[in-house]
Amino acid sequence: MSLDDLRVLLARHARPDWATAIDGVLVGRAERAQESSTSMSGTVLALIAQGAKTLALGDRVYEYRAGQYLIASVDLPVTGHYTEASPERPALGFGLVLEPSAIAELLLEAPPGSLPRDAAGAPSAMAVSDAPVELVDAAVRMLRLLERPRDIPVLAPLIKREILWRLITGEQGAAVRQLGLASSSVAHVSRAVRWIRDNYRESFRVEDVAQMSGMSASAFYRNFQSVTAMSPIQFQKQIRLQQARLLLATNPDDVTGVGRRVGYDSPSQFSREYRRQFGVPPSQDATRLRDTTPSPVPLVP
Repeated sequence: MSLDDLRVLLARHARPDWATAIDGVLVGRAERAQESSTSMSGTVLALIAQGAKTLALGDRVYEYRAGQYLIASVDLPVTGHYTEASPERPALGFGLVLEPSAIAELLLEAPPGSLPRDAAGAPSAMAVSDAPVELVDAAVRMLRLLERPRDIPVLAPLIKREILWRLITGEQGAAVRQLGLASSSVAHVSRAVRWIRDNYRESFRVEDVAQMSGMSASAFYRNFQSVTAMSPIQFQKQIRLQQARLLLATNPDDVTGVGRRVGYDSPSQFSREYRRQFGVPPSQDATRLRDTTPSPVPLVP
């Protein structure tokens, strides 16, 4: 089985919402290159069979194309766009949501000595690698189950485990393994990410979030930067501005109110940081967004 088989199946089963009849399995299709847009990454595997895409996380840029896969081990704000996609040759991709509990189960079952020892420190939350034949083969067999619904309840969980095992033992295995370890640096950072995302309007002290995450302030800051490519305050700003842009799509005449709703007390600071992030001031962007809702950029494909 090859990328050609994967392309055929993806083209056949792609839906606008990327969902499939198999829980956690996603199928993506895009027929045109797009302007950069923002969304949360989720914790996913994204394997491209056709086309190409660029994502930015903080100051890091990731490019992945046909025959490559991207891992996101923390749910983070990303900016991206398709670089190769057309009606004649759409971008096509396979995705799988990465569940920490499923990864933890595999880690417990792994024979002693079968997994490499992880290096000190926290790996980046995102990474790109060439897809091994075994991973492509498993993705093809997973998608073929969509044509045999009776087999899904029995075989889909087995193929999911195989895909996760290929990831755990693959080139980006360190990031995936840490996702399944409750005591890992990535898990600690993930807890902080969730708290900041849920409380993005509130000011906070880095020391307090570090304590909540079970790390010293210095270790927390170092690991947060390593995983997310941002400081905790920069991460909060990304979430605030991303949410502000979504609100402006439905409240284009209330720029000051939107700024306050996402946590900015100063309208001038909101306007300055919004312009730095999106290239135009919020009032101008609101006018452009009046008739168009900003669409999220999926990792799949």
